[in-house]
Amino acid sequence: MEAAFVPSPAHQVAPKPLLKWAGGKTQLLGEIIPKIPQNYSRYIEPFFGGGAVFFSLRPDKAIIADNNPELINLYQTVADDVDGIIAKLRQYENTEDSFYAVRAQDWTKLSCAEASARTIFLNKTCYNGLYRVNKSGGFNVPFGGYKNPKITDEVSLYAASALLRRSTIICGDYKRVLQENARPGDFIFLDPPYLPVSEYSDFKRYTKEQFYEEDHIELAAEVKRLHELGCHVVLTNSNHPLVNEQYEMFPMEVVQTKRYISCNGKGRRGEDMIITIPPKKGFNLHMLSHAQPPQVAKYPSTRYMGSKQKLLTEIWAVASQFEFETAIDLFSGSGVVGYMLKSQGKTVFSNDYMAMSYTFAKAMIENSDLTLSQAEATALLEPVEPIDHFVETRFQGLYYSDEDNRLIDIIRSNIKAVRNPCKRAIAMTALIRACLKKRPRGIFTYIGHRYDDGRKDLLMTFQAQFLEAVESVNTAVFDNGRQNKARHGDAMTLQNQESGLVYIDPPYYSPLSDNEYVRRYHFIEGLARDWQGVEIQEHTVTKKFKSYPTPFSSRNGAADAFDKLFKHFRNSVIMVSYSSNSLPTLDEMVTILAKHKPHVEVVPVNYKYSFGNQGNKVGKNKNDVQEYIFVGY
Repeated sequence: MEAAFVPSPAHQVAPKPLLKWAGGKTQLLGEIIPKIPQNYSRYIEPFFGGGAVFFSLRPDKAIIADNNPELINLYQTVADDVDGIIAKLRQYENTEDSFYAVRAQDWTKLSCAEASARTIFLNKTCYNGLYRVNKSGGFNVPFGGYKNPKITDEVSLYAASALLRRSTIICGDYKRVLQENARPGDFIFLDPPYLPVSEYSDFKRYTKEQFYEEDHIELAAEVKRLHELGCHVVLTNSNHPLVNEQYEMFPMEVVQTKRYISCNGKGRRGEDMIITIPPKKGFNLHMLSHAQPPQVAKYPSTRYMGSKQKLLTEIWAVASQFEFETAIDLFSGSGVVGYMLKSQGKTVFSNDYMAMSYTFAKAMIENSDLTLSQAEATALLEPVEPIDHFVETRFQGLYYSDEDNRLIDIIRSNIKAVRNPCKRAIAMTALIRACLKKRPRGIFTYIGHRYDDGRKDLLMTFQAQFLEAVESVNTAVFDNGRQNKARHGDAMTLQNQESGLVYIDPPYYSPLSDNEYVRRYHFIEGLARDWQGVEIQEHTVTKKFKSYPTPFSSRNGAADAFDKLFKHFRNSVIMVSYSSNSLPTLDEMVTILAKHKPHVEVVPVNYKYSFGNQGNKVGKNKNDVQEYIFVGY
């Protein structure tokens, strides 16, 4: 048995088309390649044929497709079983009898490797390398009679296999392939069966399917959809009046070409049209189909006021339109947006003036590999360090039982002794989460338990809540290969940071409700700060402390703060989340952002807030609004 060929580094070459193909684009590569954008998300080619552009570009992420099942079987099998194809090819002889015997075979009754080898053999040895089938789908090109065709090209097959293995290969109609897969930022190359310009034309694709004028009109409509969606498209066709009419709004170039597979000498010169369709400027809600990496779902859920957990798909759909490696989450809040950006492979700088938000980011965004073991977590429940009984005495009878208050003080004291800052952040995050879970509605604007609805979280012991929270935070820890950073500070004082994108989600100012995070979360914010640097207002029933000063507590202050932030980050892509029931108004926000960025877009998203406006009864709160995503670039 002959040994399988294994290419050494000296044999490794750039992949090239495996088949000679009617209408192949090898001779047009010099005109097509310069029209392809330097940066794009994925390469998609739904009329694949011989794949000259694909093999020339060698994209890292590609979706290739064709409605010819024999052709798709070849490419899929080259990816999956190239050795099997090579073994079958070595058995063929370049004789007329062998050719017609192989041609008579029904490829659908052969194994994938046998069918693929048959396709290559017939293409290499038939007349002019032409692929043509009759109405029944049978290959009907005659024997070529070439003296020494290269039937088994191991080096090219291995090179093609390596490229095809990292591609998605689909057998299907172009429209279905595009509608199910195309996303904003993708580059799409379209090489459909050409419109015939003469009776001698070989522009048609030699398959059972026909592509008539109405099909080209449908294709043009799909191309315009891709343009609206935000895809970059390059399309080739013949220089036909219908093509000029359908694509008159886009740049076109006419190129003289030679037809190598024409049956008549008069038809061996032709004019190809190359049409460049850039993505439409702006954003389209079609992009909201973007899926998130599975890692995003590992972030512990939260009912934190203003959390954007339900808007992550929309936020990423907009952010992904831009090329950036570093992102600043300026008002991190629950931390879920920064975590999502980390999951998308970005370097994240997370900032917030709330100590609890900084703690979340320290534990799950800055931290890339440290977790708190079960033994370490359990040890935090036992009294070891000196206990100050602060919660037990100061907040007695307000939010938790005496037993739970005592346990909170034990955990607090033990956390202070944890040396590693990331492990300390994990423990404090878990303590905060346990406090939220054990609190009806998860807020501290009232005392007692009048909103106790008997849910499971309220029935669990505090100890069980804490240990479960540690496990949730541990599960969220991962390394994205970047150096991410958490900061505890005022967004208005942040010095220049290297950033491609800045996401701004500040407290929303509205005359109908307050935006005081401290009022709702003073107890757990106090935990995160160990009540250092705050003044508890003893006269209040809830024992809250004075809220932090923020320019976003008034209409004029918010407008001025936005103006300063936009100016400060004018060299970055700016994304802002803001609500339709907040001030400044939509028009005012656009005006402020337009002072610092030449392009401003607004993407409205329907949204329901978890907390209603102050003064409304639960269940009747007017919390259906539109969330605006403002984008300046």
